[in-house]
Amino acid sequence: MIRRRRLPLIAPLLLAPAWLALAAAAGTTSPAPGRVDAARLAAVDAEPGNWFTGGRDRDGTYYSPLRQIDTSNVERLGYAWSYDLGTPRRGQEATPIVVDGVMYTSGTWGYVYALDAASGRELWRYDPQANYRAARNPCCDLVNRGVAVWQGKVYVASVDGRLHSLDARTGEARWIVDTIADHSLPYSSTGAPQIAGRVVVIGNSGSDMGKAGVRGYVSGYDLTTGRLRWRFYTVPPAPGRPYEHPDLAAADRTWPAGRSAVFQGGGTAWDGFAYDPAADLVYFGTANAAPYDLRQVGPSRFDALYTASIVALHAATGRLAWYYQTTPHDQYDYDAVQKLILTDLSVGGQPRRVLMQASKNGFYYVLDHKTGELLSANSYTYVNWATGVDLKTGRPLVAANADWTQGPRNIYPSWAGGHTWMPMSYSRASRLTYIPVIDVPNIWVDMAANGGTVKFLDGFFTVNGIMPDETYNPEDLKRLYGPLPPLDSLKAERKEKLVRELIRAWDPVAGKVVWEHETSSGMRGYDGGIMSTAGNLVFQGRGSGELWIYAADSGRVLKRIATGSHLMAAPMTYTVRGEQYVAVQAGYGGAAITVGPAPESSAASRYENVNRIIAFKLDGPAVPLPPALPPVRFEQPPEQHAGEASIRAGEIKFIEECSRCHAFGPSVTPDLRRLNAGLHAAFKDIVLKGLVAPTGMEGFDDLLSEQDVDDIHAYLIDEAWKAYREQQATAHP
Repeated sequence: MIRRRRLPLIAPLLLAPAWLALAAAAGTTSPAPGRVDAARLAAVDAEPGNWFTGGRDRDGTYYSPLRQIDTSNVERLGYAWSYDLGTPRRGQEATPIVVDGVMYTSGTWGYVYALDAASGRELWRYDPQANYRAARNPCCDLVNRGVAVWQGKVYVASVDGRLHSLDARTGEARWIVDTIADHSLPYSSTGAPQIAGRVVVIGNSGSDMGKAGVRGYVSGYDLTTGRLRWRFYTVPPAPGRPYEHPDLAAADRTWPAGRSAVFQGGGTAWDGFAYDPAADLVYFGTANAAPYDLRQVGPSRFDALYTASIVALHAATGRLAWYYQTTPHDQYDYDAVQKLILTDLSVGGQPRRVLMQASKNGFYYVLDHKTGELLSANSYTYVNWATGVDLKTGRPLVAANADWTQGPRNIYPSWAGGHTWMPMSYSRASRLTYIPVIDVPNIWVDMAANGGTVKFLDGFFTVNGIMPDETYNPEDLKRLYGPLPPLDSLKAERKEKLVRELIRAWDPVAGKVVWEHETSSGMRGYDGGIMSTAGNLVFQGRGSGELWIYAADSGRVLKRIATGSHLMAAPMTYTVRGEQYVAVQAGYGGAAITVGPAPESSAASRYENVNRIIAFKLDGPAVPLPPALPPVRFEQPPEQHAGEASIRAGEIKFIEECSRCHAFGPSVTPDLRRLNAGLHAAFKDIVLKGLVAPTGMEGFDDLLSEQDVDDIHAYLIDEAWKAYREQQATAHP
């Protein structure tokens, strides 16, 4: 196992004066860092200057009662400070936590940082020394969605699936446990841990990965010792294997009895946890079944529990309390792992404690928090895979033309979802939910049956979800994926553009949109999460590199702040010494790694992808922009020695195993048409032996042969020559 050297920790004795000063500045008499407990969370609004959890409060609302910054003065918002995270420049998806003037957050690989929240000064950082090999396993970049802070400890899951408990004062590890049940499968961890009573709960990811996916589960660990208290598997074991817990018997009846044991089942829980202390229930959503084409598992239609479901467990025991399946027999990658928000709503004129989710499948669900009873399900974006949801049965009414097994189908929402991991926010003041909406279709195609040359795609199994936009040309794709519908037929379905992103203010009681703005049109899920405040404000970052601020009640645009950095994570806000700050973590990547090059309007196409935290305050100056990217130029590639057969074989292998991360154009990872002479010479060692593993590019010697790598290299050289000749032909004399 290759490990990185841990960065040196600052000595605890040297930190003590800083902690005392920060505690005094934050208005608390206790110098104990990370002092979050049930009592403080229950009285969270009495301490509006803190941001105790990823979503600020125990209900995960991403709403703050702070109002020092409001509609009357937000125009004065400017730069306060920034902090360079100092890791490979990948996607940043965490929302920082601030407790008593100290900011805690996580980044690439699962690094953890503690900062002075007033200045951005580093107090300590923690290197999880993650196994490089695990860098291959996340479907969507080396991201991490945050930490949990509880009773003087900071909890984080590193990408290799280890759960770390750190001392909030020093950053020293108190315990580390390996949460992965089978390291031969492509498991990883990218989500934030959830504190639930006496345990810390973590899931994993990997449903989409490899030839067979993984088998999902959720684990609860003792907060103090790290001992495993319980584990809940979300799908049954292979036929004939014993059940790990009784709840799997009911699930097993929803899978075919004679199913193939090759596929692991999927149903991972990689984000969107919540906890209700009154009910002592921990909630989470689960991912898609593995594979997407469930005909490969068995011959009949079946629900495949507990995939694509919202699940509630008794936090003390890990036993099932209830479940609600949002997409039975999911064939569209409609994970139900989007953020869950707890609140009190008027339902039918009666107050109800509810759990809410704007699900990936396009429906906004309101469920009773104790029983899982479906109270409402309305489409918050355009949906054509279903005509609605039957409130009596809870089942979607699947549209007749949504079955892509009968031929390619253009389906809304796409596999990226109508809403994905980017947090939505529920305002206690306006009683509206603010949703980052992705109004994008994709063409689902059965590659094995449609006559193309590509039969497998890592992250999609034997199907593909092709996202069409104005540049879509089916003739360009026909050789690879077979016949596809023409662009005109896709555009004729509706008046709106094929690809849109929006921010929508949604009334969860009335089930309707109150206001909306189209944001980064054509950018396919590049905009960020959302925060709302009692100052009648809504904050959202965009892929264009701007922080946008709206009036929460009307949607009026109040302020735009240029940062030059792609903003995907949700902003947050806090106070130190009575001054209100807004902060957001910046960095391009995540799901964007899978959808091709960044558009020209994206910050990632214009500026270096510097991973940083940016803080704002009233009357601050303009935000310093990252260095501008130099003009894209292709140097003359090496001579091509391979024949056409090798190049075409390399194209297929590149699409199957490499295209999930590597695009031709500005992206998180290098454009492999632009390799220099040294990288060309080392290409085989990079791909097979992991020569540049610290950047996230581990070796693929278990998946690719030397001939495969030679073919891929030949294909890249061929594509590099095409780009170089085009550049030279259009160059000005």
